[in-house]
Amino acid sequence: MWARKTVATESCPKSYITAESEVMVEDFLVRRRLGGMNFGELSARQVEGFLILEQAWAAEDLAGRRGM
Repeated sequence: MWARKTVATESCPKSYITAESEVMVEDFLVRRRLGGMNFGELSARQVEGFLILEQAWAAEDLAGRRGM
């Protein structure tokens, strides 16, 4: 069993991480660190993924500020 906040699974979550999703997370972090996301240069899949990652990032940041 693995759980984190509102997410839980009975199997190792690492098995759900594909090479494609790992590349997307790395690309998101690089672009975020460099301060630029030109959505016109991204595929619709990348934009959707980056928006999901940005939402998760903001939720983690807010939880950290609240001391959760």
